Amino acid sequence: MLEIKIATENQQTHTRVSDQELGGLVHRIGMTGDRFLVVQRIPDIPGTFIQVWHEVDGAYDVEHRTGGAATHVRALIETPGQVAALMARWARQEPGWDTGIGWESAGLPEPEPVPEIAAGIREELEERVRELLRGGYGSVADLAESAEDYLVKDGVHPVTLAQARQLVERLWLERVEEQQRWADVTDPDRLGDAFAVLDGRGITAREHFACCRSCGVGEIRAEGRDDARGFVFFHIQGTESAAAGHGLTLYYGGFDKSAETAAAVGREVAAVLGEAGLTVEWDGSPDRAIELTGLDWRKRLVG
Repeated sequence: MLEIKIATENQQTHTRVSDQELGGLVHRIGMTGDRFLVVQRIPDIPGTFIQVWHEVDGAYDVEHRTGGAATHVRALIETPGQVAALMARWARQEPGWDTGIGWESAGLPEPEPVPEIAAGIREELEERVRELLRGGYGSVADLAESAEDYLVKDGVHPVTLAQARQLVERLWLERVEEQQRWADVTDPDRLGDAFAVLDGRGITAREHFACCRSCGVGEIRAEGRDDARGFVFFHIQGTESAAAGHGLTLYYGGFDKSAETAAAVGREVAAVLGEAGLTVEWDGSPDRAIELTGLDWRKRLVG
């Protein structure tokens, strides 16, 4: 699988795809509402991406960037097969992946310099951004918006979005460097694998889902397969708790709303989590949430 995340014009995202899946997406684009792909590496490195725009009967307009505006280049490529092969080589970071292409500058202007954030505000904002980074969810853009809004009082923003983005990018790259020293498999990796297994068995499993328990229970029915038997999720507040070292609460249930189905779903969830190597605390009652304890929360950034 290619360590990439793809965003499309029609609001789909595709994470860690095969060469064949990437090729299928490139061949698909061209119709109104589905004309481009933006591809980033995992973890995302701000300012580094490759993207393509295509309209029916036209060439493929490919752009890539490795930093500032001066590195943003473009080229027209005739066939989807050529584009997909180029993107796959980019994703694998093959030496000379971009040779033989008639790249030219996209002519983008350099952005205006961003003023420094006042020291006291910067320190408070850095603390909050580091908390979000420890949680491990969200993109650079998501975190920048959160940082811009964090210290707003009476409608006054003490930092601009550009200032917030610059701060987030710096701390994001620090976290990326840190996670390169982590063990091959972390507890959030185990949790993600377990949720993937459950999702495949007809139990809709979602991480970092909704703001609270009641909203999550109300919204999760629309998330999974039509034939799903039940669900399990943890919400955003749960993520913050896990990142702070306080364990993680999982909410589950059956879509028929019966106690019998809820208990059966709970047993299956607890078993799969245990098989994944996580420490599960649950008394078997469908009225009690499942708790994961002793977590070492090192969630890898994606972006």
